[in-house]
Amino acid sequence: MNGIVVRNIKRADPAAVQSLGAFGVATIHEAQGRSGLMRTNMRPIYEGARAVGTAVTVLVHPGDNWMLHVAAEQIQPGDIVVAACSAENTDGMFGELLGTIYRAHGAMGLIIDAGCRDVSDLKKLGFPVWSRAISAKGTVKSTIGSVNIPVVCAGALVNPGDVIIADDDGVVVVPRAHAGAVAQASRLREEKEADSRAHYAAGTLSLDLNGMREPLAKAGLRYVDELPE
Repeated sequence: MNGIVVRNIKRADPAAVQSLGAFGVATIHEAQGRSGLMRTNMRPIYEGARAVGTAVTVLVHPGDNWMLHVAAEQIQPGDIVVAACSAENTDGMFGELLGTIYRAHGAMGLIIDAGCRDVSDLKKLGFPVWSRAISAKGTVKSTIGSVNIPVVCAGALVNPGDVIIADDDGVVVVPRAHAGAVAQASRLREEKEADSRAHYAAGTLSLDLNGMREPLAKAGLRYVDELPE
């Protein structure tokens, strides 16, 4: 599907998006059955970056950022732009000027399976980007793609309106229809981890709290006081 811009998309429930924003990528990934993660080469361009929002998707082509300009018109406050590339590419498709446009229209960040540049300026702007590379190499504007169609970005399927959560651990996608359920599962997981954390801080071993000793013994683990000579 190429050469179209979908103007009207269904976005995830704002309350569910807000709820998911309380949790980290690792928690959400585990809570939704260890699914939805993008590849590990999608890294924040500066440490401590974090973004939560609904996806405006973009299909771009190698070395061409034309559709990133087209996508700006479809941004609503609270969106995250997710750009997939039709072939592997690391050119610097996004920089401070586009970041200024996106920020002005309420975008929370950008996920791009290609390159980004102007890192220092984007950090000053407070506009977070997760990209597969940082590259000063420029791009052209000659080939059209599409906006707000289903895309596969860094190995993860993203539909327009899905929830994107990104932090120092990476990027996870929560399908729009499952956002509320995943938020609830994340909350329960966080509560369980808080309880475990209190036990660990008091000196309890995970071996005992999680009942690992018996299955370890059944698996053949033995304790010896010293190695035989």
